[in-house]
Amino acid sequence: MSQPIYKRILLKLSGEALQGDEGFGIDPSILDRMALEVKELVEMGVEVGVVLGGGNLFRGAKLAKAGMNRVVGDHMGMLATVMNGLAMRDALHRADVNAKLMSAFQLNGICDTYNWSEAIKMLREKRVVIFSAGTGSPFSRLILQLVYVGLKLKPMSC
Repeated sequence: MSQPIYKRILLKLSGEALQGDEGFGIDPSILDRMALEVKELVEMGVEVGVVLGGGNLFRGAKLAKAGMNRVVGDHMGMLATVMNGLAMRDALHRADVNAKLMSAFQLNGICDTYNWSEAIKMLREKRVVIFSAGTGSPFSRLILQLVYVGLKLKPMSC
């Protein structure tokens, strides 16, 4: 096995990729394949953070055009990323990968609330950390979460 170039990475996985050919929802075979690919990275010694989109479960643009409140739509999109995160955490656990799901807002009993120092600690312990719910604020795109989390996690080369 070759030596990885990076010691810590942040992966952005498309929610739409999870739907497969169905056009909606989660294709279990794609979810399991993604989990096995993340497992390979962990086995190489890479610390892995994951951000999943939610486009396979909710797309707010059409509803916004129909008059839905933008804040409500954004909150629904954030919850879609949490649902995908739950599915990914489950797939990783089934693949014998220690994983933790964190959300930008509090969801007691479902996942942990995002905490920078706890996320770093888990990554150092070789646990995959899944980040969900974007920044927790409406009117911000998922890319902003990538930048925000990415800067705090400081992906490192070996």
